[in-house]
Amino acid sequence: MLDALTVAVAVTALALAAWCGFAAYRDQPTKDWHFIGMAVVSVLALAQLLVGIAQLARGERPDQGMTIFIAYLIGAFATVPAAGLLSLSERTRWGSVTVAAGAVVLAVLEVRLYDIWGN
Repeated sequence: MLDALTVAVAVTALALAAWCGFAAYRDQPTKDWHFIGMAVVSVLALAQLLVGIAQLARGERPDQGMTIFIAYLIGAFATVPAAGLLSLSERTRWGSVTVAAGAVVLAVLEVRLYDIWGN
């Protein structure tokens, strides 16, 4: 795995969590610019998914097993879009809370991916 990409995804996810958490604190639902932030984080997670698949295709293997690594890669990619979709159904502050929680989950998944790869 690319350490810089893993750190970039985790840091941007935490920034998104803080941003949406602040919106929830101010009793605001997710707005258009929050979705732009979610798109940025999702593009980074997609890049990580593609890099991870490319490394597996080249013959590199994670220390803790390929199946769990692929499952975490897919889960990390799907976390923020799923939270964004849920926030659309809840147009109150709780939509912002949902996105903030999803972004924190993504940051934790990034730490676990780093651990699974064996760094």
